[in-house]
Amino acid sequence: MQRVLVLDAFYQPSRVVSWERAVCMLYDGKCEVVEETDEVLRSPSITMHMPSIIRMTRKTRSRKVSIKFSRANVLLRDGHTCAYCRKEFEPHQLNYDHVLPRSRGGRTEWENIVAACYKCNSKKGDRTPDEAKMPLQRQPRKPGWLPVVPKKFDARTVPESWKPYFGKAA
Repeated sequence: MQRVLVLDAFYQPSRVVSWERAVCMLYDGKCEVVEETDEVLRSPSITMHMPSIIRMTRKTRSRKVSIKFSRANVLLRDGHTCAYCRKEFEPHQLNYDHVLPRSRGGRTEWENIVAACYKCNSKKGDRTPDEAKMPLQRQPRKPGWLPVVPKKFDARTVPESWKPYFGKAA
């Protein structure tokens, strides 16, 4: 099934919809085509190229959505970069590290978790960054927003034309 990336009015990824839904949105004048494929859609009255990326023409009211705490979202927040050595890694090469270790009362929450490579996480061990002499790049905090990443796609299957809109997420 052909999927279409929907961008908000500011070219930020919003969601992924079916091509049928995208065509309805275009027909209703709610959005415009940003990129299209070579595939042609035909009906008795119109012929058009299959949309790949569409953009909403009006600013929509933003919903205050609480961002779910998860390993994937921590990696997105930290840009797939180790908080200690500052190198970029593939998601499977990173885990998350408690800044204040759990053994000392550290909780598993946005403000106490950072992405760390296995080598740095092992080196830090059951110590704080100061005790391990491994300064953090920045203090962890709950993000105000994260890029939308399609649930059914991973970085290897996201269409090439979508990747510029996802930044490091894709």
